[in-house]
Amino acid sequence: MDYQSFFKGALDDLRDQGNYRVFADLERHCGSFPNATARGADTAEVTIWCSNDYLGMGQHPKVLSAMHEALDRSGAGAGGTRNISGTTHDHVLLESELADLHGKEAALLFTSGYVSNWAALGTLAARIPDCVVLSDALNHASMIEGIRHSKAERMIWAHNDLADLEAKLAALPLDRPKLIAFESVYSMDGDIAPIAEICDLADKYNAMTYLDEVHAVGLYGARGGGIAQERGLMDRLTVIEGTLGKAFGVMGGYIAASAELCDFIRSFASGFIFTTALPPTVAAGAAASIRHLKTSQTERDAQKVKVAQVRARLEALGIPHVDNPSHIIPVMVGDPVKCKYISDVLLKDYGIYIQPINFPTVPKGTERLRITPSPVHSEADIDHLVNALGQLWEQCQLARMPQAAQ
Repeated sequence: MDYQSFFKGALDDLRDQGNYRVFADLERHCGSFPNATARGADTAEVTIWCSNDYLGMGQHPKVLSAMHEALDRSGAGAGGTRNISGTTHDHVLLESELADLHGKEAALLFTSGYVSNWAALGTLAARIPDCVVLSDALNHASMIEGIRHSKAERMIWAHNDLADLEAKLAALPLDRPKLIAFESVYSMDGDIAPIAEICDLADKYNAMTYLDEVHAVGLYGARGGGIAQERGLMDRLTVIEGTLGKAFGVMGGYIAASAELCDFIRSFASGFIFTTALPPTVAAGAAASIRHLKTSQTERDAQKVKVAQVRARLEALGIPHVDNPSHIIPVMVGDPVKCKYISDVLLKDYGIYIQPINFPTVPKGTERLRITPSPVHSEADIDHLVNALGQLWEQCQLARMPQAAQ
């Protein structure tokens, strides 16, 4: 077999389909996010409109100060895996902050949100005898991979469809171990799960619940604990999983649960045991971000205002976007080539960076630009974004919503 020709052919197919991913070479500007320098053949200044640093906490003075202090105090690396020499006092403090954030007995830190889902779901489903996992159809790839890795029986229930979930639960023996895995805010459409009703079904059918809050922590709830905190439901969930790499502005993932469950994952999950720990600088920065957002509403309130402004401006121009109750604004293009083209032109001609979201991240025909307004986007930023989209919608002859004719 000609291996290099095989690789090239597969990549050429992606390019022909408009699904080849290009990573922009961006240099964020400390203290002036969302501004960045795009480097390459042509260097240009750009405004980032698709970051998951939803609140700009990656630039917050408290976070930067905590990381500088930890670097001066403890050095660069953690020193190894957590079980050998990599558990530092900063890791212990961070896990305490996370447990408190979610009202749980304990928390366990991982190197990323992907790893926390893969390791926790994979370990629970594999180690609990005869466990069956009921997974929402739109769960993140990390959840899917963790469940698949466990080799446990899995049932896929229609997205946010309580009737389908109950039908599948009712078909199983009441005493059989069950785990319902789902997300709060779904990152591509921005819709939110009916958490209370899912918990009701879990209680009725003797199931555990595993809630992925990665796109909600820091953003929702009086202390930034997510949708479950906002709705007063944290105590009803078996496991709450989150990330430190989105609204908290740093990196890492975690679970929060009972002391026994966290210790169980710590003791049996290979994805925890055999990987080097996060640097103490990162743990210290994350802890500072969490502590700040537990008491400050300023960032969350400002973000809500910016999200509402962008939505209103898009509606006025008839630019089609998914109506949802979250902070995520999916602007629907519906064509992979045009989606990539609009993204390229926005970057090259307008200094706006929005990565195209094409298959397989989203189904074919639903290609989109995923916009995430933040508190640090200015009124001028919004004007420039909306005007650019309006011009490109006209140039690409894309359909507009009926509101544009009103």
